[in-house]
Amino acid sequence: MDATLDIDQRVDDLLSRMEVKDKAGLLFQPMAQIGGIDEPGPFGKPPMRTLLDRRINHYNILFVPSAREIAQWHNAIQLRALQHPLGIPVTISSDPRHSFTNNPAMALLAGPFSQWPEPLGFAAVGSEELVEQFADVTRREYLAVGIRTALHPQVDLATEPRWARTAGTFGADAGLVARLGVAYVRGLQGDQVGTHSVSAMAKHFPGGGPQRDGEDPHFPYGREQVYPGGQFDLHLEPFRAVIAAGVSQIMPYYGIPVGTAYEEVGFSFNKGIVTGLLREQLGFDGIVCTDWGIISHTYWGVEHLSHEERMVKALDAGIDQFGGEDDADTLLALVTNGTVSEKRIDISVRRLLREKFRLGLFEAPFVDVGKAETLVGGPEARAAGVAAQAAAHTLLKNAEDGPGSLPLRGSPRLYIEGLAAEEIGDRAQVVATPDQADVAVLRLVAPWEQRGEAGTYETFFHAGSLAFPAAEVARIQAICRTTPTVVDIYLERPAILADIAEAAASLIANFGASPEAFVKVLFGEAAPQGRLPFDIPPSMAAVEASHSDVPFDTADPTFRFGFGLRYA
Repeated sequence: MDATLDIDQRVDDLLSRMEVKDKAGLLFQPMAQIGGIDEPGPFGKPPMRTLLDRRINHYNILFVPSAREIAQWHNAIQLRALQHPLGIPVTISSDPRHSFTNNPAMALLAGPFSQWPEPLGFAAVGSEELVEQFADVTRREYLAVGIRTALHPQVDLATEPRWARTAGTFGADAGLVARLGVAYVRGLQGDQVGTHSVSAMAKHFPGGGPQRDGEDPHFPYGREQVYPGGQFDLHLEPFRAVIAAGVSQIMPYYGIPVGTAYEEVGFSFNKGIVTGLLREQLGFDGIVCTDWGIISHTYWGVEHLSHEERMVKALDAGIDQFGGEDDADTLLALVTNGTVSEKRIDISVRRLLREKFRLGLFEAPFVDVGKAETLVGGPEARAAGVAAQAAAHTLLKNAEDGPGSLPLRGSPRLYIEGLAAEEIGDRAQVVATPDQADVAVLRLVAPWEQRGEAGTYETFFHAGSLAFPAAEVARIQAICRTTPTVVDIYLERPAILADIAEAAASLIANFGASPEAFVKVLFGEAAPQGRLPFDIPPSMAAVEASHSDVPFDTADPTFRFGFGLRYA
């Protein structure tokens, strides 16, 4: 508890006082529900009292109410944890929660936090300064409520257009992803991890982009990562950059590398990947935390192993912590019966304790509830978020003249879809049908195929075909024939746009934008500054013919990476 001592001395001292049960608990980071200590956890997880009794002191929070309630819950959990004689404080983590994605396995709606574009939007703008500004806002808002580990940035390369996690990336260009990833880490951590930092966990090592057929390895049909273009090393470039920048933690992905020199097991079970490549070749000595649920749900390539054997194999591979898991009792038994050595556990415990000390949690475990309420989602941060959303808009086509030319001028009669009349305000007159309008404005979302059974989290993943249904294309074309039409599309994935682009008077893309931000761009109160962070493929046949690990590999794209018009 002596903050004047060297951190390594403090770690040694604490380690010498810990029972094996204390050590085992450190190696788990389950999901937690904000609420009462005896309320059931999310997705059937145990209540907080049970988890704390297992000496678990890392938690990933999902759905949140207000900033005040997060801060109050955080303080209550810290107080409970500190009642243990060793007084080891809790570390709270979070997936991204400052944008528009709403998927409990990927990222969550901003809620009380300021709202910004998806990472693809930052890639469209291409500014390291803007990314660092955003990450710094994230850092300050996280600190205010007690979140000390960011389960991001996602520095995968978006080389497979169908992949459901494309929106969370910085696009397809390795150099751009590396630059923006470094800026993101710098904004969260500063020059080094300290008392005012949020620890960054870069993911998904060694690059989660090259999924077979674009399917996601949260599910067994998406468990294979393939490299038909021989570009395995290209996907490492962003990780090399963030490691050099001092990223504190790294998360391997679920997938199995197919057709490489590595064992065909999930990356967190893969000693050649975690120890050989990440630790020894790339020199990373920070925390390696598995993706969520690899022992209990997504144990690809080791399905034949028992629960205990999977845990042993992951530890042997070199991981330090099990994300989304809470079975500390099994690990305790494995150490007690000699299957796993206490010396091996101590290696990971040292890393995890060191991080808590570096973050200053032992000195300042609590947060100021009143400050959290005023700082989180404050007006300055919200305004900056809207400005970034607007800037990330990417103009793909603009009518040379006429009512459909952007920005809109005068007080036109508008037919609108995807917008409410009150969001237009007094800028224009909203009419009921296209034939009554001077201009039609359609806000669309990139298409996807519905997956999974109702009530399962598989339904949150937008995967499959990138092509709009033929009937929807015909409907849009009919509106375009009736009146000059402005089409705005949310490109969470690179949709097939050729037919819509040909029919529309003007076409603009966004990467997560509120109606407020879009309307500003529509009427010239803000200007689109984006450039495409990936290619727009011409057809699904072209997508299917491309190599999933190679960027810009789709033949004859409708729009190329880096394309973006400007207002005159």
